[in-house]
Amino acid sequence: MLTYDLGEKNKYYKLYSCIREDILRGTIKAGERLPSKRTLAQNLNVSVVTVQSAYDQLLAEGYIRSEERSGYYVENVNIEYFGENPENSAPKDNCPQHMPDLTKNGTASLFPFSVWARLMRKVLLDCGEHLLERVPCDGDPELKRAISAYLYRSRGVNVDPRRIVIGAGAEYLYGVIVQLLGRDKLYAIENPGYGKISSAYALNGARFLPVDVDERGIDVEEIEHTSADIVHVSPAHQYPTGAVMPVPSRVRLINWAKERGAYIVEDDYDSEFRLTGKPLQSMLTLSPDRVIYINTFSKSLAPSMRMGYAVLPPELYEKYLGLFSSSANTVPLFEQKTLAAMLDGGHFERHINRMRNHYRGIRSRLLDKLSRLDGCSVFDTGSGLHLTVKFDGFSDGQIKDWAAARGITVRCLSEYALKTPEKFVGVAVISYSSLTEEVIDKI
Repeated sequence: MLTYDLGEKNKYYKLYSCIREDILRGTIKAGERLPSKRTLAQNLNVSVVTVQSAYDQLLAEGYIRSEERSGYYVENVNIEYFGENPENSAPKDNCPQHMPDLTKNGTASLFPFSVWARLMRKVLLDCGEHLLERVPCDGDPELKRAISAYLYRSRGVNVDPRRIVIGAGAEYLYGVIVQLLGRDKLYAIENPGYGKISSAYALNGARFLPVDVDERGIDVEEIEHTSADIVHVSPAHQYPTGAVMPVPSRVRLINWAKERGAYIVEDDYDSEFRLTGKPLQSMLTLSPDRVIYINTFSKSLAPSMRMGYAVLPPELYEKYLGLFSSSANTVPLFEQKTLAAMLDGGHFERHINRMRNHYRGIRSRLLDKLSRLDGCSVFDTGSGLHLTVKFDGFSDGQIKDWAAARGITVRCLSEYALKTPEKFVGVAVISYSSLTEEVIDKI
């Protein structure tokens, strides 16, 4: 007699799945007669309807056949089955079930669900059918005004809301930049750098040139000797080195852009998470006509929330309207209105403050843990949610083997390099955005 634990929900589907798995594995042989519906229902303590539904699904997919006045029989399904073997599915004792992953760039589980749900209900009541209308190509004016006000409060950046463009995440906005500036232009990007930047430019048919990064950020002198037309930088906290570009380097890069008629893409991806001191001044403030400012809400709210924005120089904004005026915006109006309400009501800043406090504790615990390791030096500027650790005399392979032996997943700096990876060996990139104090204590 067939015996299964069907749980509490979707009993018919669980029964269907169990019988199907047994047929595929050969536990129930071809030609074997299945128990009657009533008999199996009594044995499993479920309704006859549940068994009937499971048999009907198996019948529809051809795993069984029905013979009148005889019952249900298993068809000949001759296939090598590679499904999971339940006998081997449990984690082995020598394999940690919760391995610390120091490569993730997620966010802590601090999403303000109650606030977001309340604001969504309010938006539904206030806007009604307006939410079903087509969104302007550059985004909802209400959200653009809210972002402009937030940038002024948090960064001291005075931006005309009209020059803000809303888009479905940073990668989408990188593609917009290519369409605005041209695929024939040469885009200088940081090396090592965030892999999705080079991937997005390549996907959009643009040429890019990796330029080395040191402790002061991208090498401006190297840029001056290239034919680059656009430079993509993260001056406040470079990923993955963690470098912060000092003001002299920023000014030098801006002067180069003005002389050449070039543009700087300022990627401010984690500016909300400066954990020591005040946020650094944006390059956009220094040169609003040469700097394209990009930020998203992926780190501050959730990676799945595909909302970002770009602040365009005046001439590029006009060009954007000419290219995209017939296109609808890529972010649903409902989400834009909700985010605008969150920004205007001060909820977003309160949420950020809670996250900063949380990550200060995580960072402190991690730094304390790393300080106990011999032969390593930590590079941390107090910005963002990652840091780097130099292991003296260790190769990348040795670092990863050492970490793996302790159940830790880690990436090394050289893995982010598009050229000269040998210059960056012996350095681990530690992302702590998804860690908890309990996990750190187990490392």
